[in-house]
Amino acid sequence: MAEININNEDISLKRWRLILGGNEADGIGYNLSGIDKGMDQVLEALYDTDRSGGLGSSCPNVNRWLGDIRSYFPKSVVQIMQKDALEKLNLQKMLLEPEMLSSVEPDIHLVATLISLSHVIPQKTKETARQVVRKVVEEIEKKLRNPLIQAVKGSLSRSIKTRRPKPNEINWDKTIKANLKNYLYQQKAIIPEQLIGHGRKRSSLRDIVLCIDQSGSMATSVIYSAIFGAVLTSISAVRTQMIVFDTSVVDLTENLQDPVELLFGTQLGGGTDIARALAYCQEIISSPSKTIFVLITDLFEGGDVKKMLQHTSNLVSSGVNMICLLALSDKGAPCFDERNAAALAGLGVPSFACTPDKFPDLMAAAINKQDIGLWASRNEIVTA
Repeated sequence: MAEININNEDISLKRWRLILGGNEADGIGYNLSGIDKGMDQVLEALYDTDRSGGLGSSCPNVNRWLGDIRSYFPKSVVQIMQKDALEKLNLQKMLLEPEMLSSVEPDIHLVATLISLSHVIPQKTKETARQVVRKVVEEIEKKLRNPLIQAVKGSLSRSIKTRRPKPNEINWDKTIKANLKNYLYQQKAIIPEQLIGHGRKRSSLRDIVLCIDQSGSMATSVIYSAIFGAVLTSISAVRTQMIVFDTSVVDLTENLQDPVELLFGTQLGGGTDIARALAYCQEIISSPSKTIFVLITDLFEGGDVKKMLQHTSNLVSSGVNMICLLALSDKGAPCFDERNAAALAGLGVPSFACTPDKFPDLMAAAINKQDIGLWASRNEIVTA
């Protein structure tokens, strides 16, 4: 086995390069690459005095930066950098002054930024931040609530309709309409050759589990998932659970009634351990055959890939209807791990990005146990 020599001088030069910065500030002529270059870029955006306000005023840029620093630095360093960002960059006015924050035109990117910074936002601004988040969430929910409820309820009705109902399950209005051709005038009676009813009412006709990657790149997906989760939990025939994960797993099901509280319970950014999340979900799924499991992640696994695939195989073989959404947002095709997506496809789990307007129809297709690959094709969605 070849001996690996660590060049202490090289490490020292690398550290000095990161401290000094690039261009004219770099007097050592050392070039960075890979992860080191990424670290240098996020440091430069914050600490390069020649580029004051390097993050600019764009919320997507700020949110991407917040995700990046969690990828490169430990939690203690991230907290320091976030506080420095509040003091040095254009975020300061917006987040320190409630009046300024309330005057900003809110959108989903601003919501992602506020949630990412929720632990360092000053106390006097927190309530304003919540109001801004609630305004955006309510506007999005208003657009998406009715389509989702109609799609899910309609699909549930179709999926439990039966032609051989028990006496207490007969839908008499539909049965009479279906048998009017059999009306006997002399007897003034209808011969019910065809009985129509709905299956036995149960507390839950379908279980839906939303399992969401809360790394920085998935910010908008987390927001839309929280809104959809809140709508689904209002449907009594559906039992909805929401799990978020990075390197740890958090069950936020109890907060589904209030998507704003749920969002402030997330921690956008950090690593990714899909295998651990799947293991947890496997434990909480009690009725695999009636469970729709939606994994929302770009599939960049930071944990054990073999375990991730094994848990996926176990879920599918148990009867769970599993779907992987690479993104749930209005953005274009996301960056994702193509090898892991192909491996999931080999296990019978389709992977594709989904826009929020398509999600209700996707749930309807899943409830009716349609081929999700064919559904995606009909909707001109390219699967991985």
